[in-house]
Amino acid sequence: MQIFEQLHDIDAHVGSAVAISPWVDITQQQVNQFADATGDHQWIHTDPERAQNGPFGAPIAHGFLTLSLMPRFLETSLSFEDVRMGVNYGMNRVRFTAPVPVGSRLRAHLYLLASEPIEPAGRQLTWQVKVEREGSDKPVCVAEFLARLYT
Repeated sequence: MQIFEQLHDIDAHVGSAVAISPWVDITQQQVNQFADATGDHQWIHTDPERAQNGPFGAPIAHGFLTLSLMPRFLETSLSFEDVRMGVNYGMNRVRFTAPVPVGSRLRAHLYLLASEPIEPAGRQLTWQVKVEREGSDKPVCVAEFLARLYT
């Protein structure tokens, strides 16, 4: 966990790798719950028997499930002592570069691209987030994630 006493301390890390998140397990139950929440019940996600004979040889997590883990990756990797509130502000670019078979473990590499002041008393942080799957040399998702933090 990378801890910053004051929000503006992050500015010294613009252009560099800041943290690597802990691993997150991807389970079939989690995939099924995501399917229920989103209405995306495509068989490659929710039917393990059929998915074994599909293009990936196993059920895979939804790309948007992987994307929805972005706040978790940041919250478990970074702490700002003087921040009272943070909001997800959006994405500039997202690519799902490889499948995530159920049973995978994922973690994120966080690179700070920009830190800009916003009113009142906050900063907008632009992160490049590369999500890796344990045992694979190719990232499963690469995204530019924007967060706004307020002191």
